[in-house]
Amino acid sequence: MACTQDSLIIKGLVVNAKTLQPIEGVNIIGDGFFSISSSDGSFIIKNITNGNYVLNVSHIGYAPKTVNVHVWRNMDLIYVALDEAVTNLDAVEVNGKTSKRRDKESSTISYKVSKEFLNQNRENSLMQTLSKIPGVSTINIGSGQSKPVIRGLGFNRVAVVQNGIKHEAQQWGNDHGLEIDQYGIENIQIIKGPASLVYGADAIAGVVDIKPNKIPAINSFNGEVNLLGESNNDLLGISVGVKARKQNWFYRSRLTLRDYGDYKVPTDKINYENYIFELHDNHLRNTAGIEANASFNIGYTSEGFTTETSFSNVNAKNGFFANAHGLEVRTSSIDYDSSSRDVDLPYHKVNHFKITNNTSLDLGNHTFHLDLGYQNNNREEHSEPIPHGYMPTPPDSKERAFNKNTYTLNVKDVFKPNAKHDVVVGLNMEYQDNNIGGWGFLIPEYTRFTVGAFGYDQFEINKNLHLQAGIRYDFGIVDTHSYFDWYPSTRNNDDNTTSNIYLQRSQDKTLNFGSTSASVGLSYLRNKTTYKINIGKSFRMPLSNELASDGVNYHMYRYEKGNLDLDPEASYQLDMEVDYNANKFSVALSPFVNFFDNYIYLNPTSSYYETLQIYEYTQAKVFRVGGELSASSTVLKNVTLSASAEYVYSRQTSGPKKNFTLPFSPPLSGRLSANYQFKDLLFFNSPQLSAELKVAGAQNEIVPPEQVTAGYQVLNMAFVSKLNSSKNSLPIEMRLKLNNVFHTKYFDHTSFYRLIDVPEAGRNISLSLTIPF
Repeated sequence: MACTQDSLIIKGLVVNAKTLQPIEGVNIIGDGFFSISSSDGSFIIKNITNGNYVLNVSHIGYAPKTVNVHVWRNMDLIYVALDEAVTNLDAVEVNGKTSKRRDKESSTISYKVSKEFLNQNRENSLMQTLSKIPGVSTINIGSGQSKPVIRGLGFNRVAVVQNGIKHEAQQWGNDHGLEIDQYGIENIQIIKGPASLVYGADAIAGVVDIKPNKIPAINSFNGEVNLLGESNNDLLGISVGVKARKQNWFYRSRLTLRDYGDYKVPTDKINYENYIFELHDNHLRNTAGIEANASFNIGYTSEGFTTETSFSNVNAKNGFFANAHGLEVRTSSIDYDSSSRDVDLPYHKVNHFKITNNTSLDLGNHTFHLDLGYQNNNREEHSEPIPHGYMPTPPDSKERAFNKNTYTLNVKDVFKPNAKHDVVVGLNMEYQDNNIGGWGFLIPEYTRFTVGAFGYDQFEINKNLHLQAGIRYDFGIVDTHSYFDWYPSTRNNDDNTTSNIYLQRSQDKTLNFGSTSASVGLSYLRNKTTYKINIGKSFRMPLSNELASDGVNYHMYRYEKGNLDLDPEASYQLDMEVDYNANKFSVALSPFVNFFDNYIYLNPTSSYYETLQIYEYTQAKVFRVGGELSASSTVLKNVTLSASAEYVYSRQTSGPKKNFTLPFSPPLSGRLSANYQFKDLLFFNSPQLSAELKVAGAQNEIVPPEQVTAGYQVLNMAFVSKLNSSKNSLPIEMRLKLNNVFHTKYFDHTSFYRLIDVPEAGRNISLSLTIPF
């Protein structure tokens, strides 16, 4: 265990004395040294000499413990078991509560995602990883991209927040993924239900809130290397992260590279509208991609003051399934089957650059938070230059380009006027400037300014009963710019003559929107059960594509037309939750009822433009009801069983599609899983074997041109273990996963490629290693 003759290492593990589960964030303090336990409860103290030491071990919610340690060369791993501080609740209430207790006291329906969950369930994208959470699903675009969907709603109805700043890209597009590196994330909060009160107008359906990572320990330096390989799309990936701190200054840095080929599906042909697409070696041609992401954070912390600035850049180039972008591939000269790793036309490339600063100042009874952000999203979509209608052959392959700049300011004051109230007041401001390019017009250039002010109070009626209420007002301005075709079109005049004119696709138009959001809820804690009820009203401004689109979207085989007369969406929702949590058994039920007074959607009409069906944005009243059910039980000492189910029922109660559901509505689905904890064996430490069966019902409720989707069952398996590499280093984390064990051919109703009858990926073996240092 010694590094040198005089420099030794203390390694240990901190666990809950009752459950034997690891505890993260425990302070281990000695004379001249300091450490914090990681997500698996482990800690390490370097540069120690022979002798006797006293370790003071403490964590909020647990009774502090003093451990006497004799350090020598071949000493064993130190195990520290902390007892929950059930007799010190009054002190905890005064000086601070655990995050788990605070979540229970809030009436908001939310789910905490830990670093351990992310590591053990990591898939090809962040949202595919989070899709195992009940109520959360994805719109998958190939194997490397996906969009978040919460309770059947997605696009700009779900806000994705990172480091306090709302992620702003081109999320309105069906085929636009989420430009966030999932490596290095330690903590995510999923909010299910209207969250516009705090997060702004686009959080009408829920929030994926990626929290800032914990500040490194004093005089520490550590990091990790993540390695990943997959068989289905021949993916190779590496991510390296480091973090360090002296006294007040700290930094973090990460670099991620991923390269993958065309993914395989369990079929050799695809039939779309009587066109047969033969697949070479089961590869979904041209779905390869490459990603390169980098981030650097620098911060300063002292008593009562913390500031951290983050720089990040996400760069990706991804191919679209060649047969999914119109039908031009039938006459293309490109040899799509020459290689499974090249990215030919059509493809898109995106670069998302982000700078954020988070500053907090504690002035005793008031804590002020300031978030500043700048984002640049530069996206290009390329396809073969082919003439359409009056449009001649374009000069290049750049079909569409979007360059969006977003500036964000958030100010918040958290204070306690007395012991019973926790009050938050804040202001959010955001300015967007979106420019366009390319020869294929779809949405206009626009600017958008929004400002919102809010306040809410969490009132402690008694120790176990809490009332939470708040109100917010938002005001926004959308300014769309005019656009004319770059080529002339022939039009018939009233005098039987013809003219060649440059058609105007959009006009200069300024629109104002404003609305109030509010919520009120109760949380009641009784023994091991938490009861919650919350009712809220949220609002969302129409987007530029909903207001002013006027062009062909070949990715979706349609002509899309906006509507300048759209009103803001208003949503009213009732959420409830009952959560019982005992030592060996837990169950939670989370139903909701939701009503939209003017839901915005893209309606297929009976009109056509150059053989393409015209879709127009319109509004309708919508009723939705559903919820999630989850349960977990430790049936034997080493066996844990869990199950979950989710369901959403949607119905349009007015408009041209009255009595239809909503597009991309997920079917009734559930997951059954079993986990077995083995004893340590050879170099395997805490090995676990798990099996998960995902069951989805048929989705017969559709909106044309969607198709009915049959139900399916898919089995996934995983083996997770720590590997003891050497005595002087932390264990390596290994994850071996086998997805779609039986190579099942099935269709995911919310998948982007479901519209052209492309099944989901076939069997996939993945191996990932996390090597700490």
